[in-house]
Amino acid sequence: MISSKKLRSVTLMHPTGKLQGEIRLPASKSEANRALIIAALSGQESELLNLSEANDTQLLQRLLKSDAAAIDAEDAGTVMRFLTAYYAVTEQRKTLTGTDRMCQRPIKILVEALRELGADIAYLGEEGYPPLQMRGFAGNGKRHLRVRSDISSQYISALLMVGPLLPEGLELELEGKIGSRPYIEMTLSLMEHFGVKAAFEGSTITVPHQPYRATTFSVESDWSAASYWYSLVALAKEADITLLGLKEKSFQGDRAIVDIMSRLGVYTMFTGEGVRLTKKEHERHASFDFSDCPDLAQTIVALGAGKGISLDMTGLESLRIKETDRIQALQIEVLSMNSGLEEITPEVFRLTPGILTKQELSFRTYQDHRMAMAFAPLALLEPVEIQEPSVVRKSYPRFWEDLQKVGFEIQEND
Repeated sequence: MISSKKLRSVTLMHPTGKLQGEIRLPASKSEANRALIIAALSGQESELLNLSEANDTQLLQRLLKSDAAAIDAEDAGTVMRFLTAYYAVTEQRKTLTGTDRMCQRPIKILVEALRELGADIAYLGEEGYPPLQMRGFAGNGKRHLRVRSDISSQYISALLMVGPLLPEGLELELEGKIGSRPYIEMTLSLMEHFGVKAAFEGSTITVPHQPYRATTFSVESDWSAASYWYSLVALAKEADITLLGLKEKSFQGDRAIVDIMSRLGVYTMFTGEGVRLTKKEHERHASFDFSDCPDLAQTIVALGAGKGISLDMTGLESLRIKETDRIQALQIEVLSMNSGLEEITPEVFRLTPGILTKQELSFRTYQDHRMAMAFAPLALLEPVEIQEPSVVRKSYPRFWEDLQKVGFEIQEND
């Protein structure tokens, strides 16, 4: 059992390189956070089952119940963006802030869209960034908005969820390449589950004015969390891992890991309870577009560097404005593996893997949960030190304990 205290780092190793076991993944925070906002907007009591234990979801639950005038979204981008729209349309007067990094993450596209609809929102610091002062809402009857769709789908999801409460409903015209489209479709599917009908035709989404209804919703296990187990299976000498709670037909864009990893060394069998993962042959070079699943990119880059698979990748634009600049962080960390991540064009990045020569690898996490979990599987090749291991609490608090269940030895470093 990993200590609850904040550690400087942990060192991971696996004595055999052979993995076998059954893991119950955490629930999807993407589904859970949307369900929480929609349930709150319904104004009634819905029954939400299997809510995520991720810090982001626990934080959102607390904040939705809070009467405080000052709200701290911490480092949770989804929480910041969803609450901005929620507080605006429900006419709550709040100050909304977050960590230093959160206050460096842009929110102008969402704020400008809400202002067009009648929200009174002021920036308390740099223009276009949190913290925000929410000062009420005077609906002006406007329903048609043009919104850039190549930056973050969370802006679009935030607007869609409040759309039914607007006096004239909402019509969103998406401009540019639509990034993370499955997450927009997830939002619309969850809205429908709570009684709201919408139409997504071409680049336009129409949400008529209508009420949400209270209902029961059970959150699926997290495909993003599953991606680290796919990487573990690909790197293991032998593996037979069952992941519980995943559905073959899923709202989550990161279900794409099934097809990606079929090329990189993992066979997926869907069972009634989830998926069973075993090893297979892998390709030596592959090309992937992460436009619909950017959260998988770090896992795939770390795996490619570890297995010696060269990769050409597109759809990474949104990684610049995540918990850290994830592209820069990856470029720095793969250097310790004698690998390079090069920007070939503004749209294309190439991973050129090298040969591992170190006896022990050490990786910084940049206050980013996905950096920690993406590089941890490399401990199947060499002992690995992961700095600031507590960052996993953001989405997968039991990650280190689950690794111990399949034979990893973990040394805590104060």
